[in-house]
Amino acid sequence: MANRQLNLHWVLCLLCVLLMVETGSRASDPSSGAHTSPPFPASGVNQTSVVDCRDVCGLNASDRCDFIRTNPDCHSEGGYLDYLAGIFCCFPPSLLPLAITLYAFWLLYLFLILGLTAEKFFCPNLSAISTLFKLSHNVAGVTFLAFGNGAPDIFSAVVAFSDPHTAGLAFGALFGAGVLVTTVVAGGIAILRPFTAASRPFLRDIIFYMVAVFLTFTALYLGKITLAWALGYLSFYAFYVVTVVLCTWIYRWQRRKSLVYSMPATPEMLSDSEEDLVSSATNSYDYREDYQPLLFYEATTAQILVQALNPLDYRKWRSKPAYWRVLKVFKLPVEFLLLLTVPLVDPDKEDRNWKRPLNCLQLVISPLVLVLTLQSGCYGVYEIGGLFPVWGVVVITGTALAAGTFFATSNNEPPRFHWIFAFLGFLTSALWINAAATEVVNILRSLGVVFRLSNTVLGLTLLAWGNSIGDAFSDFTLARQGYPRMAFSACFGGIIFNVLVGVGLGCLLHISRGHTEVKLEPDGLLVWILAGALGLSLVCSLVSVPLQSFQLNRTYGFFLLLFYVTFLLVALLTEFGVIRMKSE
Repeated sequence: MANRQLNLHWVLCLLCVLLMVETGSRASDPSSGAHTSPPFPASGVNQTSVVDCRDVCGLNASDRCDFIRTNPDCHSEGGYLDYLAGIFCCFPPSLLPLAITLYAFWLLYLFLILGLTAEKFFCPNLSAISTLFKLSHNVAGVTFLAFGNGAPDIFSAVVAFSDPHTAGLAFGALFGAGVLVTTVVAGGIAILRPFTAASRPFLRDIIFYMVAVFLTFTALYLGKITLAWALGYLSFYAFYVVTVVLCTWIYRWQRRKSLVYSMPATPEMLSDSEEDLVSSATNSYDYREDYQPLLFYEATTAQILVQALNPLDYRKWRSKPAYWRVLKVFKLPVEFLLLLTVPLVDPDKEDRNWKRPLNCLQLVISPLVLVLTLQSGCYGVYEIGGLFPVWGVVVITGTALAAGTFFATSNNEPPRFHWIFAFLGFLTSALWINAAATEVVNILRSLGVVFRLSNTVLGLTLLAWGNSIGDAFSDFTLARQGYPRMAFSACFGGIIFNVLVGVGLGCLLHISRGHTEVKLEPDGLLVWILAGALGLSLVCSLVSVPLQSFQLNRTYGFFLLLFYVTFLLVALLTEFGVIRMKSE
């Protein structure tokens, strides 16, 4: 057990180091900025003053481009594209609706990339790592798999906290997702399949989440998060993991005792048995179902490579409806790119998904992707001694490793060191998610500038909806398949991880770059309405569910949906100034 815990801590530390390197030198490295000021002076714009970037729409059309390029408040740290410059410098004012439409489609495609990478590559590799270390389902579920399910939210929060201009986006997204999941998703589950909730897991999770929300509410009131506060977030999540493990041990002890005395199972025991069944079914799920070869025979090396890189199952294509085919067409380029760059290890397969030619090719391509996505590529293009770029060294080293691996292995049997590809796939998919999350945050901030919306309202709407839509469909599917307790438990387990680790890790990485603390500047009344709505929804569930003897019916589900609609209406009215404090 000690060795397993040591291995678990080692992998989590590896993840923290990866994210720290990713965001570590933005403040000190002038080359790491995605956007630089132009070398020419801007007419009519004061270069030394820092003006709210949302004021750009009030300027003349001829001055907007210079304002965007010279105002520091309009510059985003990280990312590959300058979205604000694209809107105000590349499109004339008459084509602004076209630019917004293109950005909206690109935003939807980024959400598709986030979900696909997390579901098909990030989560399976995390599952393979947990299997390698022989972790229990409970420990893996609240650590690795929770991180896999919440990867888009976590990376979006980390990216948002790296820039003081977008910190409100992180709080809006985390709180907005919390309200969405605890009302719309939980209410939808109760409407689809009324059920009796497991009392102890429900009370445990909702109390932990309420404490997490209270900590964040207090941090917003104080207006800052210090190093001790950030470490407190992460320590509290570690305490939650220990609590889950202890509850599991107590449950198993009670179950053994009940079997001895022939006692009937309690609802909690039935729910845990149900969780074991669903967990077993989930672990046996074939994440690469779309990529199975059509013919089963001794294939050549070239045929193995072609089959491994083929993201389309032609038999499934013919049997699926038209809407599935349209969505698949949009997925194909992303799936092909991910298959080419991200190794995938599947412990449930006999060959553990060993594809010799593809895995050898990934030894060259995956490290190249790592250096070109780390810090938005500034490390990859750095020239060693001013002579040779880092990406060239990576390609040469990877080619040597790939050649050695190719000649030392066979097509039929995976090598003993095949588990290394799980870590390589974990790192590569994590950086793909981080790169997409960076673009999502930057484009949302750009849309906020155009429409003069606060980062908080963008976070609680677009970012929260985009990052939570996958979890919502997954939970609804579980409920329809007859596992509403499992789906309902997932509503709280995932968001606990997102809030504690998202805020704690994001602020910790910001402080590690030389800052003494993270300054929090709430967007007026709106952020307090958001925090209050989340706290009120949790209190309502904490009081009403036990009063119903933990029996969740459709009436309770419709009440939660009505609560979310009311909250969203109040938030939007506050954003547009209809509801405001007297001092305003």
